[in-house]
Amino acid sequence: MRNKGFSLLELLVATAILGIAVASLLGGFASSLRAQDRLRNYDAAATRAKQQMEALLADSTLPRFATLEGRFSEASGWRARVTPFEPPRQAAPGTPVLDRIELEAWWGVGASRRSFTLEAYRRGFLRPEDFAGEALRR
Repeated sequence: MRNKGFSLLELLVATAILGIAVASLLGGFASSLRAQDRLRNYDAAATRAKQQMEALLADSTLPRFATLEGRFSEASGWRARVTPFEPPRQAAPGTPVLDRIELEAWWGVGASRRSFTLEAYRRGFLRPEDFAGEALRR
């Protein structure tokens, strides 16, 4: 007569299969949490960059051809540059121009530093100080 139940070998095989399944589930959860963290950081940087771009677009006194920089926090910041998109043929103070604002937002430190660039355009007028420093490119 045979006893009903599991043998030691069957229990070992079942435990190994269960261990592999649990390990793969935990690996999936860890991967999900890392992706969530990356997306949260990217989303925060994108929101701050959009707000900074709106502030730059609204400020008509920004110097052209100068690099502007700032920080959102210790581990994130921005860099922007305002240039005429297409310099006018006969440039003079008061001449209408289309300004291109390029803003690079970055976050992270060291090798894990990430960044992206936003670009926007606005109408403006050339000012006398635009001719003093770096000449308008033709």
